[in-house]
Order: sequence, then structure tokens, then C-alpha cells
Amino acid sequence: MCRIEGCSEESNRRRRWGVMGLKKAAFGGERLEKLRNSGVVSRSRMKLWIIRATTTVLLWTCVVQLTALSETWGPRMLKGLPSCFSQESSALDLQSSPELPVRVHPPKRVYKNNGYLMVSCNGGLNQMRAAICDMVAIARYLNVTLIVPELDKTSFWNDPSGFKDIFDVDHFITSLRDEVRILKELPPRVKRRVELGIIYTMAPVSWSDISYYQDQILPLVQKYKVVHLNRTDARLANNGQPLEIQRLRCRVNFNALRFTPQIEELGRKVINILRQNGPFLVLHLRYEMDMLAFSGCTQGCNAEEVDELTRMRYAYPWWKEKIIDSDLKRKDGLCPLTPEETALTLKALDIDRNIQIYIAAGEIYGGKRRLSTLAASYPNLVRKETLLEPSDLRFFQNHSSQMAALDYLVSLESNIFVPTYDGNMAKVVEGHRRFLGYKKTILLDRRLLVDLIDQHNSGSLNWDEFSAAVKDAHAERMGNPKTRLVMPDRPKEEDYFYSNPWECLQPLDEDEPRSIQ
Repeated sequence: MCRIEGCSEESNRRRRWGVMGLKKAAFGGERLEKLRNSGVVSRSRMKLWIIRATTTVLLWTCVVQLTALSETWGPRMLKGLPSCFSQESSALDLQSSPELPVRVHPPKRVYKNNGYLMVSCNGGLNQMRAAICDMVAIARYLNVTLIVPELDKTSFWNDPSGFKDIFDVDHFITSLRDEVRILKELPPRVKRRVELGIIYTMAPVSWSDISYYQDQILPLVQKYKVVHLNRTDARLANNGQPLEIQRLRCRVNFNALRFTPQIEELGRKVINILRQNGPFLVLHLRYEMDMLAFSGCTQGCNAEEVDELTRMRYAYPWWKEKIIDSDLKRKDGLCPLTPEETALTLKALDIDRNIQIYIAAGEIYGGKRRLSTLAASYPNLVRKETLLEPSDLRFFQNHSSQMAALDYLVSLESNIFVPTYDGNMAKVVEGHRRFLGYKKTILLDRRLLVDLIDQHNSGSLNWDEFSAAVKDAHAERMGNPKTRLVMPDRPKEEDYFYSNPWECLQPLDEDEPRSIQ
């Protein structure tokens, strides 16, 4: 009995272990099957991920290519595409996201690069501005890569500003890329050549025809790979150039040379302040220390001031003329008008006494003492320093070219522009105002004016006679359309291209918008 019970108990124990063993085996089989299945699933998921990633890359590649095509060939390539690529959609996107403007750049011009052209501009802002326009035209004609020009930092103004501090360098490069390749700096391999001294530096011959650069400069570029042109002012002739060269000079000047956003914004602020108070006249009163020392004009100066100006003239070796007869130069019309002469001229032209007069200039030599007569005649004299807070100008102080850029913007937008000397700013602003629609620019005949002023001051001309003579002399000197004066044997004396770029101007009776293509 006991044996039977023991056997029965043993058999029960074996059955339990047998069942447990089967359960364990079954459990182990399930894990194994799950592991096998999970491997298959992982591989399937990996394949699916790879397919999705590849599809995404291909789609983005297509989008990028379509975007590039739209920039290059424009709307005619996109006519058959869905409306999401339409101009209307782009306009809506621009309105909804004003902080991200859409810029459409011209297509890159493809050409064989003959080498690299480096340029160093000399002089003040507008002297350098004209030189930059010339150098772009020359680089395009020679099929060379232009390096962003270096600006003068050693002249009288001693302004440390570089190109990017005054002009929008990215706009300059991209807006001209269908004409010429422009780089911010030389490529490393070429830069190394320059560091080793393998470069040709020279000053081009003044007032040269474009063929001079083709025949004389291009062979040097091809030989040395890099040519550095310095003293680039007035190096391209005013007249006799191919029409496409003349129009490219205008395109650079009026479209590509945009000031930095900071300068543009401050310029708009000054213009808005002036317009809130009515019409305004910009007076480019070039009665500044450097101008008087350079020209030797000392009309109205005392003996101490004459000595100071003479010492400055001798201190600058590149101002070649040293001994100057101030009275003779004045009678020849080669001196800027004094503030006193300017006041008489404006009154004779019947300029409203209450008009705002914005003085676009640096520090007037003699200060308030020399401005007293002009201020008595026109009490609403203003300057950027009086219209703006010191904090507005803190980043522009001691940067004369940036300050001149502000004056340039205000000059373009004035109701009347009056330069008292035909320097570079006067000429370039005159031409820009012609381009904007022949805006009123009174071009003073200084040689006649000083003679009339002397006659009036001596009593030989009464006021009515003096005023009538001044008005008659300037009736056709208001920035009206005219042909440039051409003097092939005396290019320095002929009309300056940038003061009257008639090749780029539309007749006065045409209302179409002015744009350079």
C-alpha cells in the first residue's frame, strides 16, 4: 500500500515536471520565434526608412533645381507649373513674411576668366564712387574677375571705412553677376601668388579709351594673373565709348552701389524730418578747410587763416599747385562761393527766405562767424547734426565718407539742389538727379556771378539789375536735358560723364520708369 502510494506520488511528480518541462520548452520556442520575427521586421523597417529617406532627398533636389531655374529663366519656365510657383503666390508670401524679402538675382554670366583685377580707389566718397563704376566696366570688357575695391584711407579725410562699411557689398556682387564676376577676396591659390609678390601694380593713364585697357592692361593680366590698379579716378574717358560700356557705368552707379541698410535708414529719417516741415533746398556749401587749402581760395579770410590754409597746402605733396593767386582764381570761376556770396545769389534767384536749407558739407571754415550772413538771410539753416540726436550719429562720427553718404541721399531727394563748387559730389549728384527725372539742380556760373557780385557791392549795379542779371544767366542752368560738351584734345575740360550721362537718360517727355537693364 505504501509502495503503491509512493509510486503514485512519484508518478505525479514526474507528470508535474513533464508538464513544466513542456511549458518551458514552449516558452523558449516562442522567444526564439519572436526573435526571428523581430529580425525580419527590423530589416523591413530599415528598407522602408531607406526608401523614404531617398525619396525625400530626391524631392528636395527637385525643389532646389526648380528654384534655381526660376531665378535663371524666370516666369516663362514656370508657366506650366502649379499655382504654388506663381508670382501671385510669391507676392502673398512676401506680404505675410516681410522680414524675409524675396530677391531675384540676374543669372550668372558665363565666360572665360582672363585673370583677376584688384583696384585701390583714391579721393573722397564720390570720386571713389565714379572710379568703382569705371573699374566694373573695365573688368567686364576684359572678362576678368574683379575683387571688391579697396577704398582710400590715407587721404585728407583719413577715413578708415572699407567698402562694406559704406556700400551693400552683397547687393553689389549679386546685382552685377550677369555682367562681371566679383569676389570679396582673391581665391587662396591666387592670394598666395600676391603674398609672394607675383603681381603687377600700376596707375592707368588718365582719360583712356576702353581700347587702352584691351591693348595694354589685358596682356598684363594674362601674364601675371593678377593686376592691381591704383589711383583709379578719371581713368576712363567720358566720351567715345561703346554704348554698352556707358550704360553699364550707369547701372553700377544708379543700381548696384546701394548704401548699407544703416546709412539708408538714417538717410530716410533725415528726409522724413525735413519733409514734415515742407519743401527743402540742399546747399552743397563747399567752403571747407580742405577745399580752400587745395584750391588756394582765401576770399574773406583773415591773415591768420590764409597762413593756416597755405601751410596745409604745402603739407600734402600730392597737391601739386603750391603758389596760388586767390583773386585770379576767383575771377576765373575756380573758387567755391563764400557763404556771403551764396546768400546774395540765393536772394537774387528769389529763393524763399523761409525755405529749409540743408547744408550738405563738413565743418564750414570760420564756423558761425562765416555763416552769419547766410543765416541772417535764411534763418532755417539745418544740418544732419541739428536734425538728429547725437546717438543717431555716434557710429558715423570720424567717418567722413559715411557722413557724406548721408548728405548724398538727402541731396537726391531735395526739392532743389545747389552746389557752390563743381566738385565730385556736385557732379555725381547732378547726374543722379537727371536720371531721377531732371530734378531741379541750379548749376551756378561762378565766373559770371563773382563779377556781378563785385559790381553790385561796388554800387555799379543796383539790386534789381543784379537780380535780373543773375536770373537771366541761370535760366537754362537748372539741370535740363542737354548734350555733353566733347573736347577730344582736352578731356579734363569737357563735360564729365557722371554729371550728364545722357546715354542712360530718357527724353523729358517720356513717363516710363527709369531703369538700367
